[in-house]
Amino acid sequence: MQDIRWNAFWLGLTLIIICLITWASSSATNALLVFSVVITAYLIGHLYWLHQLNLWLKKPVLNHIPDGSGAWEDVFGALYQEYRRHSRNQTQLSSALGRFRHAASALPDGVVVLNAANEIEWCNPPAEVKLGLDLKKDENQPINYLVRHGDFVSYLQEQDYSEPIKLKSWRNLDVTLEIQLIPYGSKQKLLICRDVTQLEKIETMRRDFIANVSHELRTPLTVVGGFVETLLDMEGAVPESTRSYFNMMQEQTMRMRLLIDDLLTLSHIESNVQAPENIEIDMPSMLNMIINDAKALSQGKHQIIANIDPHLNLLGAAGELQSAMSNLISNAIRYTPTGGEIKVNWELSNNQAVFSVSDNGIGIEQKHIDRLTERFYRVDRSRSRETGGTGLGLSIVKHILTRHQAKLEINSELGVGSTFSEVFPKARIIQKQVALF
Repeated sequence: MQDIRWNAFWLGLTLIIICLITWASSSATNALLVFSVVITAYLIGHLYWLHQLNLWLKKPVLNHIPDGSGAWEDVFGALYQEYRRHSRNQTQLSSALGRFRHAASALPDGVVVLNAANEIEWCNPPAEVKLGLDLKKDENQPINYLVRHGDFVSYLQEQDYSEPIKLKSWRNLDVTLEIQLIPYGSKQKLLICRDVTQLEKIETMRRDFIANVSHELRTPLTVVGGFVETLLDMEGAVPESTRSYFNMMQEQTMRMRLLIDDLLTLSHIESNVQAPENIEIDMPSMLNMIINDAKALSQGKHQIIANIDPHLNLLGAAGELQSAMSNLISNAIRYTPTGGEIKVNWELSNNQAVFSVSDNGIGIEQKHIDRLTERFYRVDRSRSRETGGTGLGLSIVKHILTRHQAKLEINSELGVGSTFSEVFPKARIIQKQVALF
C-alpha cells in the first residue's frame, strides 16, 4: 500500500512538472491539453484493470490472476498472495474437518452437529442408526422434526443442558438412549447419543437386589428386636450383668431396621418411573406439622425459628415432599449442638419456591459438599453413628427433588453452620390470592 501511494505521488509530481514546462515553453492551453490527455489515459488504464479484476472475481482461479501494470501490478500481486494464503488455510481447514469427521465416525456414540436453528449439519453413522437419521436426506432439517419424542423436544426447548436425559428408543422399545446437548461456538450444539441399555439393566438388577434383600431382612430383624424388647421388659429374664449387652442389641437392631426402611424407600423412588402426583399441596399446613415434629425431636435443645409464606403452595406428591423437607430439618437438629439456632424458611425468590433450613452447627468442609448426596457417604462416620444417621437421607432427598424438577443447593462453612435449600421451578408454584378485606 505504501508503494502504491508513492507511485501515485511521483506520477502526479511528474505530470505537474511536464505541464509547467509546456506552459512555459508554449502556452497554458497546450499545458491543459497535455494534462487532460494524461489524466484521461490514466483513468482509462484504471477502468481497464478494474474490468479485469471484476472478470476474475466472477471466476477466481489462482493461476488466472491478471498481471497488471503500474500500481495495479502491486494490487494484483498482493491479491495473489492473499488468495494463495486463503486457499492454503481453506485446505488446512478442510483437512482438519475431514479428520474430525473421520474420527467422529469411528466413535461408538452417536454425534450430531446442530446449527443455531437446531438444524442438522452433520452426523456420524452411529447417530443414523440410533436416531433413525439419514444424512443425505436429513441434512439441514430441524432435529425436532425427525426426533419427535416428547421428552427430547422439551429438553431442546428448555435450553438447560447441564444434565443428559434418558428415553426409550422409538425404533426399539427395548433400547434406552442417553442424550445430551453441548452448546459451543455461535449458538451451535453438539448432540451426543449413547446406548445405555446394558447399564440400565445392571442398575435395575442392583435396585431389585437391594430391595429384595432389605425386604427379606425386615422380618427376621423385627422378630429379633421383638424378642430382645420382650426379654428386657420381663423382670428377672435378663441378669443385670448382661443387661447392657441386650440394650446394645436393641439399639443396633433398631438402627438396622431404620437402614432397611431407608433402603426400601430409596429403591422405591428410584424404580418409580411414573411422574409424581400433581396435586396442590397446602404447604403452610404441612410445614407447620413438620416443624412441630422437629420440636418434639429436639426436645427443647434448639431454638427453631420459622418464616413461612402463607400464600405459597406447590404442585406435587405430598408424601414425598414431606419426607424430603423433614429430612433436612432432622439433619439440622442432629448436627447442631444443644442451644443452637435452626431457621426454616419457605418463600418465593426469583420466581422460584425455596425451602431452606439454616443452622449454626458444626458445618461441613467444602471438599465433602459435592458428595453429600451419595449413598452411605458420611463426613464423620463416628458422629453419624452417634446421631443415628443411615447415610441415605440426602440421597433420598435428591431423588425426590429430581422427580419434581427441583434441585438441592448446599452452602456450608466449617465451624459456622450450613444452609440446605430445596429450589422448586416456577411451573410447580401456586400462589393463593390475598384477601383485600
